[in-house]
Amino acid sequence: MTDPDPAAPTGSAPAQAPSLAERYGRTRPRSQQPAALPGGSDPWDESDDVRPRPKLSVGARIAVVLALAAGVAIAAWFTIVDTQRDPVTFADVGFSVTSTEAVDVTFDVSMPPGTEAVCTVTALSQSFAEVGAVDVEVGPDSARTARHRVTIATTELATTGVVDHCDVRESEPNE
Repeated sequence: MTDPDPAAPTGSAPAQAPSLAERYGRTRPRSQQPAALPGGSDPWDESDDVRPRPKLSVGARIAVVLALAAGVAIAAWFTIVDTQRDPVTFADVGFSVTSTEAVDVTFDVSMPPGTEAVCTVTALSQSFAEVGAVDVEVGPDSARTARHRVTIATTELATTGVVDHCDVRESEPNE
């Protein structure tokens, strides 16, 4: 056993260090704190100034639901308007350089069934210069999305082939 420290005060209990809450003045006086429950601390003890979040009133809940519904409706409206404005969309699937004078390009076109479109497909060189292009007539098709493959003749070695744009084909008036 060791001898007590001669520098320590004698005859009194060792003083406890104040907690961080006490040190920074965040505690209530001890007389206002409720007694702890037997067997542990009370989860609803408000002595640490942490209170459960109050529930929203019925009116606030209705306002939140209406705001969410309005947001979904606006997003759907923008989607519908965008689809009507530009009904033809495309996606590059892949390409294959077959020779120094040709490249095969595979792409998907999505549009309403029965619609006709014209897609411009270009071949690009390593410096992104256009070395070949072709217009491809697409549709009418019974499916919304159709896959197409086209061979583009090139003036020099192409390093890629992409769809530049697709436009709805205007029907010609009958004479």
